[in-house]
Amino acid sequence: MAQAFVSTKVVTPEGVRAAVVLVREGKIAAVTPAGEVPADCEVHDFGERALLPGLVDPHVHINEPGRTEWEGFATATRAAAAGGYTTLMDMPLNCLPATTTVDALTAKRDAAAGKCMVDWAAWGGVSGNNAEHIEPLAAAGVRGFKCFLAEPGVDGFFRVDEAELRKAGPHLRATGLPLLVHAELPAPLERAAAALEGSDWRRYATYLASRPDAAEVDAIALMLSLCREYGFRLHIVHLATEQALGMLREARAEGLPVTVETCPHYLYFAAEEIADGSTLHKCAPPIRSGANREALWRALVEGDIDMIGTDHSPCPPEMKRMEEGSFKTAWGGISSLAVALPVVWTGMREWGLGLDAVAQWMALQPAKLAGFDAQKGAIAVGNDADFMVFDEDAEVRVAADALHFRHAISPYVGETLRGRVEATYVRGACVFEEGAFAKSVRGRAL
Repeated sequence: MAQAFVSTKVVTPEGVRAAVVLVREGKIAAVTPAGEVPADCEVHDFGERALLPGLVDPHVHINEPGRTEWEGFATATRAAAAGGYTTLMDMPLNCLPATTTVDALTAKRDAAAGKCMVDWAAWGGVSGNNAEHIEPLAAAGVRGFKCFLAEPGVDGFFRVDEAELRKAGPHLRATGLPLLVHAELPAPLERAAAALEGSDWRRYATYLASRPDAAEVDAIALMLSLCREYGFRLHIVHLATEQALGMLREARAEGLPVTVETCPHYLYFAAEEIADGSTLHKCAPPIRSGANREALWRALVEGDIDMIGTDHSPCPPEMKRMEEGSFKTAWGGISSLAVALPVVWTGMREWGLGLDAVAQWMALQPAKLAGFDAQKGAIAVGNDADFMVFDEDAEVRVAADALHFRHAISPYVGETLRGRVEATYVRGACVFEEGAFAKSVRGRAL
């Protein structure tokens, strides 16, 4: 039976309007004016609650196989469904083996089989001088490649230097797929560490000083130079510093194929507000100043940042060293899959932004990055019927039991946010509604 999804606020590429979204066999068959509901349809009427495209997260560390005790496909995709995400892009590190060969990609797909509440796809890795594996990985279906210019901080994945990037450059260009870069260079980090010898690592100010803006700025300058030379697509992940925005703007004006993401934590928190010892806030690059946060918001509004990815990077609680409170030894990563949309929406309300910006930054642009925009990321005819129902006016205090990922630790617990995901649909099937999950999984490897 066909389905009709009805709302006074359907968020489409043409704008937000009252509409009926008709679904047949898991695909969007039509988007018609309000009131035009065929007689033979199963009707889902959401009234004034918004119907948005299912969100697409370009930056998730699922960690399976190998570190499933940190996170896994079952728990990550449940949290995603609770957060309105219907597609996750899994990073190639933190799992063992890292996704740097076709065999490792096969192992990851095998590990995920039968466990996923939502769809997912893999990024491959550029690591360990594996240039000869880039084109085979592309042929096997990865949607792009990730590399680290600084130490990743985890066994099994290695930082790359300029020489290794030059080996990879022609292969990346041949695939036409993007290179996603953790853009921090080691030299500024090493200089900062030397200057902080003997400092108090319980202080957030010490950690912030250990990862200066210059590490990001110098790394991005290098990557833009290589992008210009080799012609591969370049994507800067988790941009945290406003100081790189000018050169990125100039590079795009020049015509370089560059895209940029930032993360909810850089848009919500500010260094001045982080308590000493609060290692739940540790991430890399670090959360910077309130003025920097405002500049990132402005860059989103003005189009200098394309999208928002969570960089969901979970770990067991003991790795956060919460009792010790040392930013030097704590794992760097913030978990946010289930709450990322309310976090971002809370800030968007302050900027006077609407639901169309949510669809652009958290669905369509990530889908384009991964090459899925003819299938995901928009309520448009022919796309998968991936939706989320959102109460934009609800006020929610974040509780640990609403996080749904494996370890319920996050700096967002206790925060009061605006907006609540009420339901999530994957290809027309409800996988999450009012705190409950479907009894059978729906997700696929894309």
